[in-house]
Amino acid sequence: MSTHDTPVYDPNDATTRRNPFPLYEALQDRDPVHWSPALRCWIVTRYEDVKFVTSSATMSSDRLRPFYNALKDERRDILSGVMRYLDLWLVFKAPPEHTRLRRLLNSVFSPRMVQALEPGVRSTFEHILAGLDAQGEIEFMKDLAVLLPAYVILDMLGVPRDDFGRIKAWSDALRLFIGTAQGEGDKYRRAREGADGMSAYFRELVARRRAEPGEDVISRMIAARDEAGALSEDELVACCMLFLFGGHETTTNLLGSAVVALLENPAQRERLRAEPALITTAVEEFLRYDGPSNSIARVVAQEHELGGRVLRPGERVFAMVNAANRDPRQFEHPHTLDLGRTPNRHLTFGQGLHFCLGAPLARLEVRVVIGGLVERFPRMRAGSTPGEWLDAMIMRGPERLPLVLQ
Repeated sequence: MSTHDTPVYDPNDATTRRNPFPLYEALQDRDPVHWSPALRCWIVTRYEDVKFVTSSATMSSDRLRPFYNALKDERRDILSGVMRYLDLWLVFKAPPEHTRLRRLLNSVFSPRMVQALEPGVRSTFEHILAGLDAQGEIEFMKDLAVLLPAYVILDMLGVPRDDFGRIKAWSDALRLFIGTAQGEGDKYRRAREGADGMSAYFRELVARRRAEPGEDVISRMIAARDEAGALSEDELVACCMLFLFGGHETTTNLLGSAVVALLENPAQRERLRAEPALITTAVEEFLRYDGPSNSIARVVAQEHELGGRVLRPGERVFAMVNAANRDPRQFEHPHTLDLGRTPNRHLTFGQGLHFCLGAPLARLEVRVVIGGLVERFPRMRAGSTPGEWLDAMIMRGPERLPLVLQ
């Protein structure tokens, strides 16, 4: 907060990072389309406004190219290798390029394919649990939340699980740039190293799958065709990077936030234990209550007015999804965790063109892990030290979460 009680959004503030919701509520009430001088962008917090920003033709999802094109210093050279691949990611594309890519990927990543993964997800959960100290303290993020989504996506891509250590290091380096970390000075150089490492790894894997196709997702992407042809080599590598990054980062964060929500709401945890069938609506409530997509970034494409403010072409806009998901204009008792909440029209997976391709997989993984934890460890509790939260504007979740299972 600043003078005269005008709320100011500062993602560097430790209190905001841990619990941004009081600030989001203040912004919704007093400055719903808020200009941040420090970040040089708009911060939008109300449900209807966030929905508009993420779906209107006056906004563009192509937010990386304008940022990159505006760079005049050494960062432009450093980021060239990152942009080569991120520029091909579905999340940063607008039609018609987005339409073509999405159509090809939909043919590979179908809901029916995800449904068939459930036995594998359950056995992966059992495998990870078997290696944990169920009587002592674990670091939930490192010991379980990171591993399960990563192993599932690695298995889908046909990547050996033993390679996850170096892939995770590349992914963490990329996250500093994609997640718009505020406190990391060397994030561009590290992101370049992450992109170089990951792209070289997947380029080699794509070549191997061309020579010996299998049943994995990479082989299926190579085989995918439409009237315009197949995915290019760079597109294949970029899609592998996106599946790996998007497929484990987001679900990892959601698992962490869901556990925190249950620790802080023991009555709801007991309710889920007593009614395991609640897990489906519970997952939607975890997505709403403190979701892994803190915000979605857009660039203004056409001048227009929003909330009494004039937004001009080229300006960046952060649609704060987690703020919208607790907007009292849309949700009753928005700050209450209600695992049976219905309807629950949260915006966590986006909407329309950009609805998250991995949503069915994320839902499945959270159902398996959270349902399993509550059933097995009804007395799990917070560990000896408090958790720490990610330094990121785009993503949200615990970075560390000490947990005693029982």
